[in-house]
Amino acid sequence: MLRVHFTAEDLLNVTFASEPLPLVELAMALIAWQRTDEQAVFGRWRGRLGRELPGRVRPLLDLLRPDGDNPQFVEPYARTLEEGLAAVRDAAPGLDPGALGRVAARAPGSASWVRALWGLDREAWGLLDGAIRSAYEVVIAPHWPRIRQSFQADVAWRTRLLAAHGIRACLASTHPLAGWSGTAFEVGLPPEYETRLGGRGLMLMPSPFWTGRPLLAEGPDGPDGTRVLLYPALTPLPMVAQARAEGALDALLGRTRAAVLQLLVERRTTTELARDLDISLPSVSEHTRTLRAAGLITTERDGKAVLHSATGLGVDLLHSGG
Repeated sequence: MLRVHFTAEDLLNVTFASEPLPLVELAMALIAWQRTDEQAVFGRWRGRLGRELPGRVRPLLDLLRPDGDNPQFVEPYARTLEEGLAAVRDAAPGLDPGALGRVAARAPGSASWVRALWGLDREAWGLLDGAIRSAYEVVIAPHWPRIRQSFQADVAWRTRLLAAHGIRACLASTHPLAGWSGTAFEVGLPPEYETRLGGRGLMLMPSPFWTGRPLLAEGPDGPDGTRVLLYPALTPLPMVAQARAEGALDALLGRTRAAVLQLLVERRTTTELARDLDISLPSVSEHTRTLRAAGLITTERDGKAVLHSATGLGVDLLHSGG
């Protein structure tokens, strides 16, 4: 269970990140590649990336494990690759010695390389620099416009949700198992983690690569500054069209997901959606799960049938054109 306690001051100090950050997205992408969830959306992307990644990226995977609980110095809040690499290098002298054993134990590769990194070995840091550069050129650079599109569409949507329904609805929509208990934001998935913002506020940062429970991290101002909640963007990267979206709704949801929402102005079953859109049942389930988490549709059972329909919020979105 993730549990984040808000004060009144915190509730008045929830903001959105202004833009996606390349090394944060690189970390999320490499983590997503190693995960096995959301196969209906990420399966083909994972297969393609596995064929494209050069071998020199491998050391980076020793630091970025699939659960997202990783050393933060490899995903700095920097706006460019070069700024990010400089921030990674600058972090070297301040690496926490206590974290070394845990990182080394989790690494699938050589623990000696991780120990050399913590020991400030120049060759080890050169390997890390090369791994980040190589991964960025394959994973991030060619897809940056689509990454920005997913990020901007999510922020636009949740800004509207925040204005219309408040902070509770905005945060609850970040994950299907997210909700509130009093003034505590909760997500009902392990591992157990509880914290109090204590007036520091919260910055929301969507990622088109992340698929797991929202991640809470230190912000750019360190442990005494605003915290960051990184969560799955409404439209994951594999669903962002290569071509420019034809309309605002397509840009926000992705073409197929927008079509699902449009059909659900009238109640339909999962099977009917799959038939009408000529997509697989697992794909329909993924789309409806995300739309439901965003508060755009509701789902109920009628015997063996699973019925979906648009909510008032979903209909409002359709009428506004996204």
